[in-house]
Amino acid sequence: VQLQASGGGLVQAGGSLRLSCAASGRTFSSYTVSWFRQAPGKEREFVAGIRSNSGYTPYADSVKGRFTISRDNAKNTVTLQMNSLKPEDTALYFCAARIGSEIYSAQALYNYWGQGTLVTVSS
Repeated sequence: VQLQASGGGLVQAGGSLRLSCAASGRTFSSYTVSWFRQAPGKEREFVAGIRSNSGYTPYADSVKGRFTISRDNAKNTVTLQMNSLKPEDTALYFCAARIGSEIYSAQALYNYWGQGTLVTVSS
């Protein structure tokens, strides 16, 4: 499967952005998909994940209550709605996919990665 992330941009603190991860491949519905982010000078970190049936959606504590992950298997897309953005949310955001139903925070367990989309939140 090939992934393409989009939707990043520059937004003021308190604003919203909607990231999309578009996937190719007929079996996308069987993949677990997660969003990760990497801020300048920091390690890549898990943000949110979603199972193939959307039945489980864990979030990092830092984004809980502000971000919402969802998917549309018919359209082969996973979306990350980001509200109440803060300057510390500034990062390059990646979507990643893995076969199976488990959602892991470890990036090494994901087989497929998108190219990243930059989110910049100004104060």
